[in-house]
Amino acid sequence: MGGEQNHGRVRSEHRRARSGEDFDIIIGFLGFWAVVLLVVTVWMEVTAQPALGWALGLLATLLALYGMVRVRRRLPARTATRKK
Repeated sequence: MGGEQNHGRVRSEHRRARSGEDFDIIIGFLGFWAVVLLVVTVWMEVTAQPALGWALGLLATLLALYGMVRVRRRLPARTATRKK
């Protein structure tokens, strides 16, 4: 179809932009579960039920989210556009 064939290889600049998008997806996933765990932890505290496990899960999720955001800052800005 008229263009160069790359035999299934991805150029390095596309690979870097793609990995940044992957990190964005993981950050969104962790952010969603952090909100869910926050709501559950608060609910358990308000209803006087044991909430230590939920709070530790929330802490682990927040630490993972913090680490992912720090790693994501080192990657280049997302430049890839999606086809409609």
